[in-house]
Order: sequence, then structure tokens, then C-alpha cells
Amino acid sequence: MREIFIERDERLLRIAIKDNNTLMESFVEENSDEPKIGEIYKGRVKNIVPAINSIFIDIGLEKEAYMYFSKELKEEGIKKGQEFLVEIIKEPINNKGAKVSKNISVPGRFMVITKGGYGINYSKRISNEEEKLKISDIISPVDGYGITIRTEAVNASEEVLLEEKIRLLRVIYEMEQKLKYSLNLGKIYGDNMILNRVISENLGNKCKIIINNEEDTKAVKEALAESKDIIIEEYKGATSLFDAYGIEKEILKLRHKKVALNCGGNIVIDKTEAMYVIDVNSSKNIKGRSFDKTILETNVEAAKEIGRQIRLRNLGGIIVIDFIDMRDFSQKAIVMDALKDALKEDKGNVKVFPFTELDLVQIARKRRGKSIYEYLEEGCKRCNMEGFVLKLSYIEKLIKNEVIKAEKENSIKSFYIELDKNYEEMVRGDIFSFVANINSLKNEIYLNFVDGIEGYKIEPLIFNSQKENVKNYKINAYEKYE
Repeated sequence: MREIFIERDERLLRIAIKDNNTLMESFVEENSDEPKIGEIYKGRVKNIVPAINSIFIDIGLEKEAYMYFSKELKEEGIKKGQEFLVEIIKEPINNKGAKVSKNISVPGRFMVITKGGYGINYSKRISNEEEKLKISDIISPVDGYGITIRTEAVNASEEVLLEEKIRLLRVIYEMEQKLKYSLNLGKIYGDNMILNRVISENLGNKCKIIINNEEDTKAVKEALAESKDIIIEEYKGATSLFDAYGIEKEILKLRHKKVALNCGGNIVIDKTEAMYVIDVNSSKNIKGRSFDKTILETNVEAAKEIGRQIRLRNLGGIIVIDFIDMRDFSQKAIVMDALKDALKEDKGNVKVFPFTELDLVQIARKRRGKSIYEYLEEGCKRCNMEGFVLKLSYIEKLIKNEVIKAEKENSIKSFYIELDKNYEEMVRGDIFSFVANINSLKNEIYLNFVDGIEGYKIEPLIFNSQKENVKNYKINAYEKYE
């Protein structure tokens, strides 16, 4: 059974997907005005630079967006000052604005309609010709639009498919009206983009959705009112949703390079300037008598886990995998099938290349949104930003969960906290915010900064003798309320 967990707080929207109790994907979106993938804006051509084949577009934000000055656009005769709709296809990075496309698309649960496309296309997972014929009898082409049929459409009724087609075309028509009559540049489509996208792409026949936010619960229930097999629950626990369901611990594990395999082997994921490199090791997998079988077993399990880790960590660009050398060519085909099968649910643009002469496998993957590391980590100030540490805001979230649990289960109101010295300057600069963020304005907090720990340690203080031992680290009342 598939489970989708949706957790929203004042800063982030986080979504996790589990299949049969195994975490498969995790998405994070920051509450900000930055453009996000899939959003659609009314834009105006600010500049055309043929030398770098780029068009720069004002979309009403501080940074201009850009798009490739393709042959088609040259033939179209795009001019400076011209206004049209654009879709965000790559989020802004550093000083570079968002990358956009003139071919806007609107996704639904059963199909995606693209303005400027042509005809009816089908998901690669719809291979049955009878199913394609059945859908083509229901969904007819529309001039000037491309319609991509999603896998779930196979199980939908004629009425539902037609209703969605009409709804998506209406959305595009309304956007075109805004382009024509609105004077302002800016976003005209895409509120709750990541939430809507994840829901539409990941619903199966049996699915459970757990949500911690009342407005999100209402929106999801309205969107899925006709889906009777989908269970929707609102979570009202004291700690965060991800903490309550053990997802937080699994996300923290994604910072580790080494991932253990059940067979006793492991994979090691390293990031270089140009690519990700994944090494497969047999390690403790020495129980089998056959050397070839042991290698095959390790490589197959590694291939499955690598597919999961690529999706979970949202790895993008070039990924190179160094499997354990296999003497038998037929074993390579088995491993390749396992890898492709592990990536078949990946909604990103992913391509797996055959084994090279050096027994390496290369994967090219277009990352969807930001990597999870960008929300977990920040540069380490003490090592001139060459290394990475957990973000203070994330550590505060983790500490808050532990404080709430200790208060609820044992009525504890006093805590000794150790933080890595990396955070000392930030925390001492605003003690009030730190204590407030860990839900402890009314608690006794003893705070110490030490070297050599990963993030933090927290200890509930039950006895007076414990408090006496750390009395020098107590945060005074005036510090909490200054």
C-alpha cells in the first residue's frame, strides 16, 4: 500500500512517499516568492542575445528568467517587448534566474495538456494497444495542444477522463485571458504546485494520505472527492508528522555516504564537482560458496537500492555507478534490468546507458526541483564553507520534537542541550529565537557548545544533582526574553 505524508509548517512544505512501509521519495518546498518548477508566469521579452542563443524575460520578479533562443522561436519572429506565457522548467540558482519554456503544460491526474503540442501521446507504461485504442475513442486530439495520457487513465471511466480534459483546457483558456487582459507581469498559475503534482503523479488504487494541515486536508479532499479507495487522514499530534511516523530519522540517514545492503554489502555515494559517483562493495557478503553468485546477489540488491537512493536524494546530472566486476555477461543484463526496474517509477527525465568497457554504468537524470541536501545542510563557517553541517533551523525542529515528547510523556521541563560550536555565534546572537523555536520559553534550558558532535545532543534533567552538574550553562530569564 502506498502512503503519502504531507507536512507543512511556517517555513517548509515536506512530502514523503512510502511503498509497503519503505520510504521511496521525499520532496521539500520552501515558502518563498522564488519561482518553482511547473509554475506559469506572464512574461515580457527584455532582451535577445543571439551570441549566446538566449532570450531574457521579465516575469515580474527581481531576477529575469531566460530561455533558449531556438530555431522555432527565431522563425516565429519573437521581438523585444513581446508578452507571452512561460513555464518554469528550472529553478533559479545563485545569481542566475529561472529557466523557462514557452510550451506551457497543465497536469491532471489522468493526463497532461501542453499548449503548442500535437496529438495524443501515451505514458511508456501503457503498452497494451487495446487500452490505447479504448482511450483514443474517448479522448480526441485538440488543434494546437498536445495531450499526454498518464498510466492511471487506464482505470478511469469515460466520464472522468472527459471531465478532466475539459477542466485542463479551461485552465489554459483562463490563463490566456489573463495574458490578454491583465496589465501586470507575474505568476498566474501554480499555487501549491508541488502538492498538486505529487498527488496527481503518485495515487494508486490503494493509497493513504496523512496531512498535518487543515487547509491542505480540505484541498486534497476536494480534489479527490470522487476517489473512494483513497483514505485521507488529518494528523493532529504534538510532534511533527515526520517525527511521529519515523520519517525524520530516515531523512537524516540521507546525509551518510554509505548505505548498507541486507546481503551484507554496501554502496557509497560521493559527490564531485562534475557528477555523483556510486561505488558498490561486497563488504561482509561472504556467506555464499559461489563467488559469481555472491557478486550477482550484491550487484542486484545494490541496483535496486541505487534506484531508490537516486529518487530519495533527488540526485541530478551525471551519475556513474561502479558495480563489482562480473565475469559472466548475462549477469550484467540481470543487473541492468534490476536498475531500470528500480527507476521506472521515477517521474524525472532519466536515461540509463549500457555497461562501458570498464564495467561502469552511466545515468543522466534531470533533477526535479532542489536536492534534499539544500534544505538539510549549509556551509560550515569554521572550515571556510568547504564542508557542510546541518542547518540550524533543521536542528531546532529536531530538538523541538524531543522536547515535546519529553514534556508529554514524562512532564519534564528541564533540558541540557549540547550544540556543535559551528552554531555558537548564530545562537548566542539571538538566544530568544533559539529557545522559542525549540518550544522552551517556559522551560529550564542549559546550553553548551562543544566540538566533535554531529549537530546536537539533548538530555532531559530529572534530578537536582543533574542540574547542579550543568548549572554554569543555564540560560537566564533575561536572555530568553530580551
